[in-house]
This record gives sequence, structure tokens and C-alpha cells, in this order.
Amino acid sequence: MALIEGTDKTFAIDVEGEDSGKVLVYFWAPWCPPCKVLGPIIQEIDEEIGDKLKIVKINVDDNPESAANFEVMSIPTLIGFHNGEMKSKLIGLQPKEQLIQWLDAM
Repeated sequence: MALIEGTDKTFAIDVEGEDSGKVLVYFWAPWCPPCKVLGPIIQEIDEEIGDKLKIVKINVDDNPESAANFEVMSIPTLIGFHNGEMKSKLIGLQPKEQLIQWLDAM
């Protein structure tokens, strides 16, 4: 699967479908310094294990509704879903190895 740019309008389709499998939602903003570091890590994860999950990037400035629905107060925030159900949330910059372990455990 490919990394996709999600929006408030496409969130339900991109993330919450019953058969959506594993989905990582990455809440970010272009002005956020930790997001600038995490962005390439997310891209690497997509290249390495993107066949096992879908990654949806949500720009919080352009999509405040999705961020508010999941109480995203700080960015970057990562939320893991499985078959449309929220399973786990991580806030802040995380090392790639830790992110992969977190995703595997979902």
C-alpha cells in the first residue's frame, strides 16, 4: 500500500472501513520541527513494511476536524487503527525501530 494524504472528508474511507486492516495515521504540520524529522522515517517505514499496513498523513492545519476527533493536542501524533478501531496512540518523535515494534504489536 502507499502512503496517502488524508483529509477530513476522506478519513472514514481511508481509515475506518471494517476491512481496512492496519492503518497508521500520522498527524503533522509543515511548520513542526519534529514532524520534519519524523516525515522521512514514516516514508522509510512505508517502503519497508508498507505492504502490511496503510499510512495516512493528515495535515492538522488543513484538517482540524480529524485532529479534534482524536484529541490531537501535540504533533507529531501517530494513531494506530486495526479494521477501523483505534488501538494505540503515540505522541512525539519516536525512533524508527520503536515505531516498527509498536506497529507490529497492533
